[in-house]
Amino acid sequence: MTPEQYCQQKAASSGSSFYYSFLFLPQDQRQAITALYAFCREVDDIVDSNFEPAVMQAKLSWWQNEVDKLYQKHPQHPVTQALLPAIEHYQLPQEQLLEIIDGMRMDLEQSRYKDFKDLSLYCHRVASVVGLLSAEIFGYQHRQTLKYAHSLGTAFQLTNILRDIREDAQRGRIYLPQDELEKFGVTEQDIINNKQSEAFNKLMRFQSERARALYQQAFDELPDADRYSQRTGIIMAAIYSATLDEIEKDNFQVFKHRISLTPLRKLWLAWKTIRQEKRRYKKWQRQNKTQQ
Repeated sequence: MTPEQYCQQKAASSGSSFYYSFLFLPQDQRQAITALYAFCREVDDIVDSNFEPAVMQAKLSWWQNEVDKLYQKHPQHPVTQALLPAIEHYQLPQEQLLEIIDGMRMDLEQSRYKDFKDLSLYCHRVASVVGLLSAEIFGYQHRQTLKYAHSLGTAFQLTNILRDIREDAQRGRIYLPQDELEKFGVTEQDIINNKQSEAFNKLMRFQSERARALYQQAFDELPDADRYSQRTGIIMAAIYSATLDEIEKDNFQVFKHRISLTPLRKLWLAWKTIRQEKRRYKKWQRQNKTQQ
């Protein structure tokens, strides 16, 4: 199995929304983003495993050393071997890959967040940095697009947090800010005990509205000239927004089951979105040509 095949298998087997958004990319970009995603999966799987904390810390330290070897052009792991052409071609910063590992390490060292500012650092490291790296792979003309990528990454992570409340609590983690739990009259024990209540639903509505606002902010920050090159993120936004829709329609019954879209619906959303973006891009090209 080649390093590229290893990464492809890692991405496909996860069933992630990201996989469906990669399908419409040119081969070199698809290989680069798949390798980046596989890297994220490798380090994320460590902190979601049942290993002892000391073992997980050691594994993350191994990956930090492996990133150093990657930038010295001597990677050992199939994922970093697949990443090597990407970091050279797209000039992906080493510090950003290390920051993703720092974010995963936060899961081993911190299980509560006192306020949204505290949570924002976590979201930045585990999601927004991935968005910034992805933007480099997809390409852009305006640096404003990096603001879009950062905001969109945070919106994705907030959606994940709402979807995965039950599973995270089982691992001893509560990502909802403590000051907001208190504001809505929800206790940590309510979350741990999977207690559905009107207070919990109001808290969840508040969280979902914040995520919605960040999706809107992201698209407000995306220049028209870069919209088509960033179409993969737009596809992911369509899938994640649909997941948020389902969570809301289900009246935030996240303790009962994990909301997820079927593979067929993800594929349909990806196909629908790419068609819309192609039409929009052609229209923008015509308008831009006329103005010139």
